[in-house]
Amino acid sequence: MDINQNLPAIDGHRALQIWITENLKMLPLPERAHGNFFEECCYVVLHVPQSPKATQGGSSDLHYWVGKEASAEAREAAVSFVQHLQEDLGDQTVLHQESQGHESDCFHSYFHPGVIYRKGGRASALKLVETNMYNVQRLLHIRGRKHVTATEVALSWNSFNKGDIFLLDLGKVMIQWNGPKASISEKARALSLTFSLRDRERGGRAQIGVVDPENEAPNLLRIMEAVLGRRSGSLCASVPSSRASQLQKGNVRLYHVCEKGTDLVVQEVATRPLTQDLLQEAGCYLLDQGGFKIYMWQGRKSSPLEKKAALSRAVGFIQAKGYPNYTNVEVVNDGSESTAFQQLFWTWSKELDRKKHPGKSKRMQVNVDVGKLHTQPELAAQLRMVDDGSGKVEVWYIQDLQRQPVEPKHHGQLCSGNCYLVLYTYQKLGHARFLLYLWQGHQSTVEDTKALNCNAEELDLMHQGALVQGHVTMGREPPHFLAIFQGRLVIFQGNAGNKGERPPISDARLFHVQGTVSHNTRTMEVPARASSLTSSDIFFLITSHICYLWFGKGCHGDQREMARTVATVFPGNNKETVLEGQEPLHFWEALGGRAPYPSNKRLPEEVSSIQPRLFECSSHSGCLVLTEVVFFGQEDLDKYDIMLLDTCQEASFVAQIFLWLGEAAGEWKKEAVAWGREYLRTHPAERSLATPIIVVKQGHEPATFTGWFVTWDPYKWTNSQSYEEMVGGSLELGSAISEMTAEIHNVQLTPRLSDDKAGRPTLLAFRGSQDSPENELELSLRVDGENPSMNHSSSFSSSIANGSLPRERLMHQALEDLPQGVDPARREFYLSDSDFQDIFGKSKEEFYSMAKWKQQREKKKLGFF
Repeated sequence: MDINQNLPAIDGHRALQIWITENLKMLPLPERAHGNFFEECCYVVLHVPQSPKATQGGSSDLHYWVGKEASAEAREAAVSFVQHLQEDLGDQTVLHQESQGHESDCFHSYFHPGVIYRKGGRASALKLVETNMYNVQRLLHIRGRKHVTATEVALSWNSFNKGDIFLLDLGKVMIQWNGPKASISEKARALSLTFSLRDRERGGRAQIGVVDPENEAPNLLRIMEAVLGRRSGSLCASVPSSRASQLQKGNVRLYHVCEKGTDLVVQEVATRPLTQDLLQEAGCYLLDQGGFKIYMWQGRKSSPLEKKAALSRAVGFIQAKGYPNYTNVEVVNDGSESTAFQQLFWTWSKELDRKKHPGKSKRMQVNVDVGKLHTQPELAAQLRMVDDGSGKVEVWYIQDLQRQPVEPKHHGQLCSGNCYLVLYTYQKLGHARFLLYLWQGHQSTVEDTKALNCNAEELDLMHQGALVQGHVTMGREPPHFLAIFQGRLVIFQGNAGNKGERPPISDARLFHVQGTVSHNTRTMEVPARASSLTSSDIFFLITSHICYLWFGKGCHGDQREMARTVATVFPGNNKETVLEGQEPLHFWEALGGRAPYPSNKRLPEEVSSIQPRLFECSSHSGCLVLTEVVFFGQEDLDKYDIMLLDTCQEASFVAQIFLWLGEAAGEWKKEAVAWGREYLRTHPAERSLATPIIVVKQGHEPATFTGWFVTWDPYKWTNSQSYEEMVGGSLELGSAISEMTAEIHNVQLTPRLSDDKAGRPTLLAFRGSQDSPENELELSLRVDGENPSMNHSSSFSSSIANGSLPRERLMHQALEDLPQGVDPARREFYLSDSDFQDIFGKSKEEFYSMAKWKQQREKKKLGFF
């Protein structure tokens, strides 16, 4: 079979595409399954940068991932596929070999909030696409700080340890057990992964409980013991991390690889510090980074056969050196080197790169006519704009967990404390098409975010599943979202009032206008002080009686025209245009007085030839360990973190590194400067120890730090919740947990204890209907995998659990007269479905979806209270 005929079509306008290999074919995975990897399979992952500011400099990344139980045939097929794909994609593609549990930071950076390893093969992988699956019983071992992984392990207490986090997933109930030695940051990130699993696989309907510590969650622990068996003995200690230290990564060696006759010759060329001129365009080179990672560099004049053999040569080198077979491999081409590769060299000159590639030049700015989007679909895909934004727009905001309509006159006026639904309707080939944007403000609550997703599901059902949903975060709005408001998107700090109107303006408020056309213009409120100004842009200063339109000296005509369009958002104020340097006294008084401000916050067109890099810092056995976030943004800065931002070095720029301290980083803050110095000392490029180290605290970031981020919101952390607040405020004891706990009381557990030889001698299986996800859970008892004989007690308990008690034994009964095992607070639950419908006039699902006070009122009225 010709493998070229089975290569998939590549969509260059999708950031991430994943295929699973099967029988000489590559089967695409839907986005819902992204981040899940089955250990008997091999996958091909393609990442295509969608932004001109992509960290990797615009090259695509092609990853070949191997599960630890994958067969030799599956591995060979995947390698063949990925090599042919690389040939089709061209020299602007970086090839990576990844092994389960030892993936590169680049690979992990695609999957938020983590990567999940599952047991099984292709059949299980394709079945995962089904949603609302409640007949689930599994245990996930969660590890990691910045890059989180969850591995499916045996359902046994023997799988647990004191230092990690484990998630017991029972379908409608998910219990996160936190090891006593786990850090708060690990707990918080594991909880984010638990939330993601609930939302993606259960439609947000599963109940989440957290065991931390055990003595404060007896009901949850009772459920765990019912499933895992009674625990005996103490848990094992934490499993130490195997991540490479910076000292190990700093040991680099460069080898020249060539063939002489039938022999492959690998000759050492140099050790640190390496220089770019060592790489000759006609040759192939292998760079060994301390056994942690192997790079294969291919000159643009190397032969096609040499390029095709690059991966196998790297694998052969790993075997000859005795390195682990999971060692990362990265194959890079001359002119499309990754930032991580470039920074292994003492210098990396863009001018030298241009001399070797004379066709390369500066990217020119091109004005795009959005009116041609209907006739040029390739342009529409490139710009992520389905049309020019002139369709029908409907907007709702979330209030009291419900969506409320926003009046058209307030469209485009969003508040950072709210969440919004924006439904866009347009015509294509005579048919209505729909786009639903879910916009989330940085100061919105967890409850509002959950309600946003629930209301989006309702709208999707109303439109028969025809909505294309776009999840949008404040400050990161795509061009089409901006275009539908025609450049009048204004983001206010605070919360919206009734009917979604903006907060009233009493004190002075300052708004920063950025953009030149309708599809790239947004206006965001910034702190009302003089230091927020910059000469390159335009600002609105609004007081109770006047609106100043301030033009910086560096702004140009297109910016000024868009600013005048934005001015229509602020009616009723006397408007006055002010040029920089000609401000009236009242202008400065409204800003609290004069203060220095930057003449230009923008980076120059010709930025450093090595892009900035962001790392999370930690320590292992006294050595610095860094975890890179390859495609970083402000959202990657967590208050539990210490982050290192390396702005790298070029002849025309002074290099410096930033150490960002999260407010909850604790005792590690005092180690930050020492970590910065160790980073410089162990750097493979032998960085100068005199390089400035700038320590930045959360909430006090200067423009020299924030300017390296694509967008920056100074209010992001104003109302951020701690891990304790997340657990206490959003993880209430739900009905599904209460039902499980009540049912456990009604079942006689076998009084055997688990030990090292018996995996789980006592197991309670909670089963839900796959087709009817809202059906109540059923409970059965299994001992050593066999069903026990049903005695009178267990039969009676089963009838209670299945909801089959007669109404006369439940209605108007005193507590002492209720059947044994019935929860008095939920006696109506034990009715049959038909009796429940007859008495309450609605189904159990409808009843339990009502507010608590309404449930109590009906129960009192009908004799069930």
